[in-house]
Amino acid sequence: MSQTAEIDELLAIMARLRDPQGGCPWDLRQNFRTILPYTLEEAYEVAEAIEDGDMEALRDELGDLLLQVVFHARMAEEQGDFDFASVVQRICDKLIRRHPHVFADAPLHTEAEVRANWERTKADERAEKGPAEHSGGVLAGVARTLPALVRAEKLQRRAAQVGFDWDSVDGVFDKVAEELAECRASLAEQAAPEERVHELGDLLFSCVNLARHMGVDAEQALRGATHRFERRFASIEGRLRQSGQAPSASLRDEMERLWQLAKAEEH
Repeated sequence: MSQTAEIDELLAIMARLRDPQGGCPWDLRQNFRTILPYTLEEAYEVAEAIEDGDMEALRDELGDLLLQVVFHARMAEEQGDFDFASVVQRICDKLIRRHPHVFADAPLHTEAEVRANWERTKADERAEKGPAEHSGGVLAGVARTLPALVRAEKLQRRAAQVGFDWDSVDGVFDKVAEELAECRASLAEQAAPEERVHELGDLLFSCVNLARHMGVDAEQALRGATHRFERRFASIEGRLRQSGQAPSASLRDEMERLWQLAKAEEH
């Protein structure tokens, strides 16, 4: 079976599920908003499979994510907005337009040149969509539903493109230290809860800026740290279990010792 035939089969299955005459009651009851949580969940499951290096899981999760695209496209087709074919054509056109060094003769030879051209092209596309899309200026169009770390990084990159950025990473380190001191002060001065939230938010935003200047993806960095925490804490639990114990405040010193042991074993 060709790839085209397999896509056609998937589209036909989706159409059958949404058929008012004999389709699936659950699928028929869905709309864009009710399906959205599943779309986000499937995207994160793709990310987890990649982080785990599990190619079998990745194949399955990519299929689940593709189903989300097909589901949304089918609902849009039913109300006369667009169909799956137009989704594919739109991304094909976009990829060709954003890669003039591959599909035309633009002299882009380095990754930095390619990235700069990509961002210029995206900016032009936003401007062409009209004032409703572009009314927010440089920062317009960054989805509010993105994870906070991802959205912060994207906003910072947009601002950096017009020169609003630190000249070197040293300035970012100083900013992180400044924001950390302000967090400490908010606690020492018993500031109102909303003020502490404000200061901690500024610290996190500065840390994202630091990650960007270090060439690190803040979202991936935090996910990695979370995985390490889970792994090391599971090691603590396992070793305590061997001695007939369980984690508790009374064993804090022992848990710290086991944490350092788990950390050392990883290295």
